[in-house]
Amino acid sequence: MQATEISEILERPISQELLARDVTRLAYVAKDGTPRNVPIAFTWNGSEIVMCTTKNAPKLPALRANPMVALTIDTEVHPPKILLIRGRAELDVVDGIPEEYLRMNGSYEMTAEQRVAWEAEIRSLYDGMVRIVVTPTWAKLIDFETTLPSAVEELVRQRAEREGV
Repeated sequence: MQATEISEILERPISQELLARDVTRLAYVAKDGTPRNVPIAFTWNGSEIVMCTTKNAPKLPALRANPMVALTIDTEVHPPKILLIRGRAELDVVDGIPEEYLRMNGSYEMTAEQRVAWEAEIRSLYDGMVRIVVTPTWAKLIDFETTLPSAVEELVRQRAEREGV
């Protein structure tokens, strides 16, 4: 998929709404060869998806061995809106707590006091984190109004052919 096609999809208003959400599902291949799909907080910086995790997270050896990932960001309403992204994970070990991690947790409902306590707990627990950075190499937006899954698009085309439309 060309970079211009990816940009066009990611710049659509619905994609931008989805990229402003809190949680994505990160799919990768575990070290034992089986698939994994885990929810993880993220932030979109305009060109990359950034997720943060502990330095001892089980997903890190798997991502080092096979950095190819897929992400799903979706809604819980009908019709669902779904943004699918594929890319390569780059791992960046950092000291302390990345600013992205603090920002990506900013929309959870917390009182000011809860936020202060949460940040204090995080800072006392982690001496560093790993940023998982994914630059999209493929993207698809499905909104079930203007875009459909490719298999459904095929069924619609076949029905139209049968009906002579």
